Amino acid sequence: MLRLDRYLAEMGAGSRQEVKKYIRKGKVKVNGDTVRNPEQKVDEFRDRICLDEKEIAYASFEYFMLNKPAGVVSATQDRREKTVLDLIQSKKRKDLFPVGRLDKDTEGLLLITNDGMLAHRLLSPGKHVDKTYFVRVQGRVTEKEVELFGKRVNIGTSEKPEWTMPAELTVLESGEISEVRLTIQEGKYHQIKRMFQAVDMKVLYLKRERMGLLKLDLSLEPGQYRALTQEEIQRVADKDVTEY
Repeated sequence: MLRLDRYLAEMGAGSRQEVKKYIRKGKVKVNGDTVRNPEQKVDEFRDRICLDEKEIAYASFEYFMLNKPAGVVSATQDRREKTVLDLIQSKKRKDLFPVGRLDKDTEGLLLITNDGMLAHRLLSPGKHVDKTYFVRVQGRVTEKEVELFGKRVNIGTSEKPEWTMPAELTVLESGEISEVRLTIQEGKYHQIKRMFQAVDMKVLYLKRERMGLLKLDLSLEPGQYRALTQEEIQRVADKDVTEY
């Protein structure tokens, strides 16, 4: 059971003070009856709550798959930059956050949710969840780099080394500009860019294609999103912990 004003505030109908005003003005109905007491308890899963005759359905958790575009920051809020949450227009809850971070210039799969337990499963270093990226680099990638990345790479310095875990590197096209697919199991700061810097190459384009068992929907253009299906939620919540 929740207080009516909390219910409406959690579902994004306004701030706590704003929804109290709506309630006192008679704009809110519970099961068809006008309620003017913000403190009235409601059953979030059984009662029908309407604001200005529009039903406000309750959602404990929300899950969105976003194809993050370049130029947007992976944050809940930012005074100067547009954030990934600004792109999620159909959200009900105010407590959503991005699961992990993608650099501002990186595109691709980003999970937006308020499910902290699921986020922990995907991000915990001990779970070794695969994260797969399409990468375009300046430089010729060869079997030498494939072998090196498959062992470990020092992305620190000789005085202060910082070693990566073994990664899977697949060469799609090798030339002055190479295209590769890279799978890592961790998320160090600017890790992929630093891995290629360690072999004197520069990342020109970076896009995350997969995170655990969740794959980017190829029908989503950069900046577009959709809610996860129940099958996808079940797959990520139940299997990612034990798959790896």
